[in-house]
Amino acid sequence: SWAVADAISRVLKNSEELHSWRRHLLSACMKGLVAMYSSSKDESKQEVERSMLLRLEELLCVVEEVDPDDWCSLVKTGLKYRYRDETFLKVLNVAIQLLYRKESSLSQ
Repeated sequence: SWAVADAISRVLKNSEELHSWRRHLLSACMKGLVAMYSSSKDESKQEVERSMLLRLEELLCVVEEVDPDDWCSLVKTGLKYRYRDETFLKVLNVAIQLLYRKESSLSQ
C-alpha cells in the first residue's frame, strides 16, 4: 500500500523537499520491482507488481529523471523476467519516451 508515501507527499506538498522525496520514492520503486522480478520469476505477485509499475509511471511523469544504475537494473531484469507482461511493457515504453527526450538526463 502507498498510504504512508501518499501521506508524506501530502505533508511535503508545496515544499522544496517534495522533489527529493519523489526521487527517493522512484528509486525505491525501481529497486522493489527489480527485487520482485528476481525473486518471483513466475509472476505470482502480479497485482503488487502492477501497482508498483503504475506508481513508477506516475513518478516518472513528475520527476523525469532516474538514477542510471536503477534504470539499467530495472530494464535488464524486467526484460529478462517480464518481457510478456503487458503492464511492464507499457510502462517501459512510457519511461523510454520520457527519459530519452532531448532535455532528459539520460539522453546526454
